Amino acid sequence: MSRSRDIIAIIPSRYGSTRFPGKPLAMISGRPMIEHVYRAAVAALGRAVVATDDERIAEAVRGFGGEAVMTSSDCPNGTARVIEAYRKLGRPAGIVVNVQGDEPFILPGQIESVARVLADNPEAQIATLALRFDPAEGFESLFDPNRVKMVRDAEGRALYFSRSIVPYVRDVAWQEWIDRVMFYIHVGLYAYRGEVLESLAGLEPSPLDRAENLEQLRWLHHGYTIHTAVTTTRTYPIDTPADLEKCLHIERQDANL
Repeated sequence: MSRSRDIIAIIPSRYGSTRFPGKPLAMISGRPMIEHVYRAAVAALGRAVVATDDERIAEAVRGFGGEAVMTSSDCPNGTARVIEAYRKLGRPAGIVVNVQGDEPFILPGQIESVARVLADNPEAQIATLALRFDPAEGFESLFDPNRVKMVRDAEGRALYFSRSIVPYVRDVAWQEWIDRVMFYIHVGLYAYRGEVLESLAGLEPSPLDRAENLEQLRWLHHGYTIHTAVTTTRTYPIDTPADLEKCLHIERQDANL
C-alpha cells in the first residue's frame, strides 16, 4: 500500500500506568519504548502523532524528531485519547490507525495491513489485527486472560472477543483442541474511518463490555462491524516491568549468539 495523506497513525501514550509508571520512556536498545512504536508507524504510514497527557513524553517525542499533541489527563482509555487528538489536529485524515504505545515490537507491515483493510474496502468501518496462535507456544498460554482471544466469520469480520478461550471444542480433551481448530489472539491495533472513530465517543458501555472489560465488545453491541487482517508474527506488548525484562533478556540472548 502506498503512503496516503488520508491515513494517519495516532499513538495514545500516558505516563501514569498503574502497573508500570513511566512505561513509554522505558529504554529498549538504547531508545525509549515510544520511539520504537513511533518509528514503526511512520515507516508504515508516513505520518504518526503521539497523543499524551504528560509533558515528559511529549518532550521525549520531540527530542527524537517526532510529533506530539497534548490531550486531557481525564481520558478514560486509549480510544478516547485518540479521538481527542484527532479533533485537536483538525481531523487530518479519513482513516486513523490507533497504534498502542506499549507495542515496541509492532512491525510496519502489521500496521500497514490493518490500514489496508479500510483503504481497500469502502464499506469497512473498523479494522484490527488477529494473530494466528502458534501451537509451539504451548496451549496453556491461551488460558492467560491478558491475551484476548477472538473468533471471525468467513469474511474475516470479528464475531467475538474474550479473555476466555474461544471457541470451545466440544467432546474433545483440551490438549487436542489445537489440532481441531485455528485459534486467534487479538492484537490491540485498530484502524477507523474518521467519522466512525468520532461516533464511538458517545456509546454507552454494554453488558459484555463491562463483563470482559473489552471496549471492542461495546462497538459490536452497537452494531459496528470490525474487519480483521491476519498476522503470524507475535508482537509482545509491554504491560509490566516483568514483560520488559523478559524482552530485554531475549534481546541479550540474541546479541550473544
